[in-house]
Amino acid sequence: MPKLGSRLLLLSTSLVLLLAACSAPGIRFATSTETAQATTGKAAASAAAVPVPAPTAATVPPITGNIAGSGALSQFQDTLRQIAAAAASEVVQINTDSGIGSGIVLDGAGDIVTNAHVVAGASSLSVKTNDGHTFAASLVGSFAQNDLAVLKLGDVVLAIGSPFGLGDTVTEGIVSATGRTQSEGNGVTLTDLIQTSAPINPGNSGGALVDIAGEVIGIPTLSAPDAQQRGQPAAGIGFAISSNQVVSISQQLVANGSVTHTGRAYLGIQTRDNAAGGADVVSVVSGGPSDQAGVKAGWVITAIGSHSVADSNGVSQALSAYKPGDKVSITYRLPDGSTRSVTVTLGERPLTP
Repeated sequence: MPKLGSRLLLLSTSLVLLLAACSAPGIRFATSTETAQATTGKAAASAAAVPVPAPTAATVPPITGNIAGSGALSQFQDTLRQIAAAAASEVVQINTDSGIGSGIVLDGAGDIVTNAHVVAGASSLSVKTNDGHTFAASLVGSFAQNDLAVLKLGDVVLAIGSPFGLGDTVTEGIVSATGRTQSEGNGVTLTDLIQTSAPINPGNSGGALVDIAGEVIGIPTLSAPDAQQRGQPAAGIGFAISSNQVVSISQQLVANGSVTHTGRAYLGIQTRDNAAGGADVVSVVSGGPSDQAGVKAGWVITAIGSHSVADSNGVSQALSAYKPGDKVSITYRLPDGSTRSVTVTLGERPLTP
């Protein structure tokens, strides 16, 4: 059985902090490679800047009495404090005429990225930093399909790199899964989401999900509804938009005020759950990737590449591992019970689902 220090080291590779409406410098969006490392429990190497010491006889005393002051645990707690302090200044509060949310500073030009639902329908916008300054803001562009939006400050005087040392909300949790799909309502279904146990409460939307290395791996956006509690948010099940999606969409919004391409893999089919397992192909888009590969309605997807598909949600999860232009072998169960594998060249998901 591993000692306490070993357990802490293993947990640290997948632990995340959620920051909202707080404002100390130096965070950046993780690259897709870093996000993959952080969300699959392989971020130990990238966490070198804030290492948790390996257990030794000197640093891990016997677990007796109060362990809060023990070497490994104490240093681990210090690490969490350092990450929260270092990341906090890049996260701001967004005020609208209908509520509040959070956002992340994109650059020194006054661009702020947040959730589209935070600013939807707002007639007035402002951004508040934790040093008490409030700035007027305008909407650069919004893309509901990914639930992302970019704001521009009217008077750019943010002290980027000057630690304020203040924070309204910092919660912690672990990454439970990646590639999740979740309906947000209003016809919007978000894909390639990070599932986390870090609590996501009102006002957290648009903030930062930060890994143990201090990198932003996602933007928290919603909690799963609890069917037993009449749709109230389920405890410990929250979702964040992955940083690779955030960077792609926000850069387009900053440059053009609109999104011209999704960058997401597309099969060109409509699916639903199959009672015997897999995803029914309900319809095939004429001229789309699946149509060109000869796929027919009535076939049942059971695997995409090396990813098993248990239901319709599994299609989106599997596709999140690929990009437009990739060739992937897809396994189908045909109406006569036979199995067929077809190679499909993935297209790009259109702007309108």
